[in-house]
Amino acid sequence: MLPKVSKRLLLRPLPLILFFGILQLSVALLSDHLSFDEAMWHYIGRNWFRHGLVPYAGGVDNKSPIIFALFGLSDKFFGVNCWFPRVVGTACQSAGIYYVYRIARRIANESAAIFSITIYGLSVLWKSADGAAVSFTETYAVTCIIISYYYYIDGRGRDDFFISGLIAGLGFGFRISAFFGIAAIFMSYYLRNKSSAILFLSGVVCCVMVIAAVFVAAGIDLHDLLTYSVTDNFSSGSVTDHNLAWHVTSFMNAFFYSEFIMLYPFVLVFFFIKKHNFLTFWLISECIGICTIGTFATTHLKDLLPVMSLMNGLSLSFLVENYKLPLRPILIIIWITYFPKLLNPLINARHLIFPESATATIGCEPPYPPANDNLKKKMGLWIKSHTYVQEPVFVAGYGAIVQAYSERQSPTVYFNVTQTATAKRRLFADLANSKPAMVVIPLSDDYASSVDDDIRNAIDSLVTRNYSYTNCMFSYAVYRLKKPGPWP
Repeated sequence: MLPKVSKRLLLRPLPLILFFGILQLSVALLSDHLSFDEAMWHYIGRNWFRHGLVPYAGGVDNKSPIIFALFGLSDKFFGVNCWFPRVVGTACQSAGIYYVYRIARRIANESAAIFSITIYGLSVLWKSADGAAVSFTETYAVTCIIISYYYYIDGRGRDDFFISGLIAGLGFGFRISAFFGIAAIFMSYYLRNKSSAILFLSGVVCCVMVIAAVFVAAGIDLHDLLTYSVTDNFSSGSVTDHNLAWHVTSFMNAFFYSEFIMLYPFVLVFFFIKKHNFLTFWLISECIGICTIGTFATTHLKDLLPVMSLMNGLSLSFLVENYKLPLRPILIIIWITYFPKLLNPLINARHLIFPESATATIGCEPPYPPANDNLKKKMGLWIKSHTYVQEPVFVAGYGAIVQAYSERQSPTVYFNVTQTATAKRRLFADLANSKPAMVVIPLSDDYASSVDDDIRNAIDSLVTRNYSYTNCMFSYAVYRLKKPGPWP
């Protein structure tokens, strides 16, 4: 028997999920500019939908063309904005919370379901899970894995098993690392019934083949897709190229110096309960995936939250039922302890109420502080107002935000610094063959410390031979091509 509890607390999940959605939007929309990653995808998506340059021909990043398409549509209908992808991402994440409820309700009871979605709805907002990054590919891939698992649990026939595979395949289409969640689902199917595992795998393969066919029909080179999304990410100079000490430190920061430690006690309780092995497969597989990538980025940890929330929910429900613990106080404690402690939304709210009064020459005197995201946005808008539409502009360093807001094309697909051998060769060739009308270079020490010497030297040499210094704006040195004609 479940303990008696207010129906408002226990039996009304939809208002709770709606609240989590509103809370997520309030965090996501307090920032009025694209983040670094969003700017990358917006730029590539805009080149695709506005200029007909398909991904990897109009800009390189290691993400799926599906996310570029989402940002391209956002630009097509609403121009340069950050709200549309975040609203869509919030809706997707809310769907994931709902299906976490359905899973917990199906395998346990209502109290386990409420515990699970409370923990999941709050934890996705944690700083250690990059809570404001609701528009990222992890949101979509994780939601697809959750729904696919629901069909595994609640599926009653061949069609459900195949649909489970289709949805998991869509998650793979958003993010290749969804493979690890798919592997866990397949293992769960296989141990239960081999024929259902085959149906699931058939659904995955069919969905992936359809997505690949759509990519080919759109003109996307699948070899480029494989290179930029997989192989080049594990080569020298890539985002994963760090020494062992860096990886160990990142691992410790992700798993032990973060809010994630609050999830461990009830995960441990779950293993003593010894029920629902599919959750164990799910957790182990996602951990292997995160360690395989090895960067331990906060957004990657989103993959763990659904399964860990379910384990926590089941454990709490078990303790409540078996030891007659009061449910209401436990829920209150969860809300207090798991509620996200985010400073960035408060800082962003302050900036919205009291806008930053930044002059154009800010950061133009030693010691040249690095430009924050808001100043990068201002720099991009300044470039837009001081160049013609058809003029290419090159932003040195990690300049994706500047490039996105400038609404100008880069002369190279590596519009944001990438330091693999392949990227360097292409960058040098592109700049030699197509000189941009304007080059902007960060003045801060961050640029010198984060960008390899050969890239900086090549850009400096190009500027020295072909460009004239004009001014400094927002901590960037601005150079114009010699004799380019009249300037706006």
